[in-house]
Amino acid sequence: MDLSRPANKLAARNRAFEIIREKSYAEGTFVLASGKTSHFYLDMKPTMLDPDGANLLAELIIDQLKQISDRIDLVGGVAMGAVPIVSAVTVLSANKPKKLPGFVVRKQVKDHGTKKVIETSENLTGKNVVILEDVTTTGESSMYAVEAAQQAGATVVLVLSLVDREEGAVEFYKSKGIPFRWLFRLSEFRSGAVGETPARS
Repeated sequence: MDLSRPANKLAARNRAFEIIREKSYAEGTFVLASGKTSHFYLDMKPTMLDPDGANLLAELIIDQLKQISDRIDLVGGVAMGAVPIVSAVTVLSANKPKKLPGFVVRKQVKDHGTKKVIETSENLTGKNVVILEDVTTTGESSMYAVEAAQQAGATVVLVLSLVDREEGAVEFYKSKGIPFRWLFRLSEFRSGAVGETPARS
């Protein structure tokens, strides 16, 4: 899909929004990874593992990255939440002007084999990377990937979330000096109305 045309971009956002609403959004009482209780929950795995959902989200991410694509070398994130979307973006980029290899940061290092913290086909030293996250609450979860990438010698130029829960991530990343963007916000799913364009801090 050519997202350079506004009509196509809006159609892609609307369809991705519908899939997320159907497969990943729920209302009730839930305990989040942060320990907080919420009446709204987003489990993005069903959407990221859906063929149409994965393709649309990857298209929207690559479109978001177009303006800075000349200084991005890889995309990555924390296992396992970011694995499906990192894979989708990497595969889709093979047919785009800029190919984007991926990397995954392990939360627990295996006690056998190479015992790597970061799984990738590339050397991150001196590379510019984007950290992808499925759902962002406070922003602290992806700092594990940010710090791992930095320790490997990479520069993190952006954190991009599929959905921002609007619970402090913008302020958190601003305090860290790291640009932060999102495709959707929780308020869009609560209202049932998708915004026209993705946003950024």
